[in-house]
Amino acid sequence: MEYVQERVTTLHAFTDPVPDAPVGDAAVVVPMTQREHASLAAERVLTALEDVAPGRVVVALQADADTVGDVDRWLSTFELDVETCWCDGPRLQSLLAEHGLNGAHGKGRDVWLALGLAAESPYVAVHDADAKTYSRAHVPRLLFPLEHGYGFSKGFYARVENRRLYGRLFRLFYTPMVRTLAEAHDADILDYLAAFRYALAGEFAATSDVVRSLRVQRGWGLEVGTLGDAFHAVGADGSAQVDLGIHEHDHRAVGGPEGLETMSEEVGEALFRAVEEGGVSPDYDTLVDRYRETASEFVRKYAADSAFNGLTYDRASEREQVENYAEAVRRPGEDTRLPAWEEAPITPAAVRAAVEADIEEAAAR
Repeated sequence: MEYVQERVTTLHAFTDPVPDAPVGDAAVVVPMTQREHASLAAERVLTALEDVAPGRVVVALQADADTVGDVDRWLSTFELDVETCWCDGPRLQSLLAEHGLNGAHGKGRDVWLALGLAAESPYVAVHDADAKTYSRAHVPRLLFPLEHGYGFSKGFYARVENRRLYGRLFRLFYTPMVRTLAEAHDADILDYLAAFRYALAGEFAATSDVVRSLRVQRGWGLEVGTLGDAFHAVGADGSAQVDLGIHEHDHRAVGGPEGLETMSEEVGEALFRAVEEGGVSPDYDTLVDRYRETASEFVRKYAADSAFNGLTYDRASEREQVENYAEAVRRPGEDTRLPAWEEAPITPAAVRAAVEADIEEAAAR
């Protein structure tokens, strides 16, 4: 147990608190895929939310037309004010295409759609549906800072499962990369990005004003891109991070189209764009070798930490992942972020009308 404060305010769970928070004034966004429909993890999350009783829940649903009706009916069985935002319906696709917004699909794009609907509430919290250890304390903890002078809060937690360290993309790519950049550049954005104890956590909360200012990454760069925009919206003094304990999530393979290697490319794209917008000009020609050196030192430290705790640790596998992640070190390409809702060419009302019509048609099949 420790009580260290970072560059952003850090709220520790010393007493396993469920603090008083504005849950009744909040919308909770839960991105969900059809494979998570009726899963034990998703069931646990939604059942716990019944006890929390937020003002609204918006489920950003990725599903095919044959499944969406079943998922929507299943969601209606919970004692919650749930709005299903089906992100793959034909009318919604046409609406987005009409305004030049129907590019690559991904988690970030789905969350962006749901954020537009959720920001009608004063406060918004976002968390994933695949946590096996979800607690009713999570939403109140995320929302608590928003009534105490902060515009943005981020969850952090330990990723230790089956006597192994997880959170590999964060441990072996994000953290050593930010450290490497900070060794060469003195910049507030790097101090900010380094302050978050689990920057790739999917759990965050913000005031509706901040939510409407976010330019959301379409894919796996969502979490890092959100931090970059939060830095410009409220800065370190307006940000907090809160302890959510120990989390168990579904694990991803390193390779494959949805594996950690692919995710590292999108996370790297978002990270380098965020630091460049924060005034940093990385030397990409030397950055790969400098990152490898820093990451190698992190592997040594994680090996010692694992041995201290009697955990299994595979140095060779971790070093191999570092080499794979090094392939993601490159200058960011075309900016494909979705616009901030405060500047978007469509309205949440238009999105809602398209989604409702799509769900009604799919359910009638």
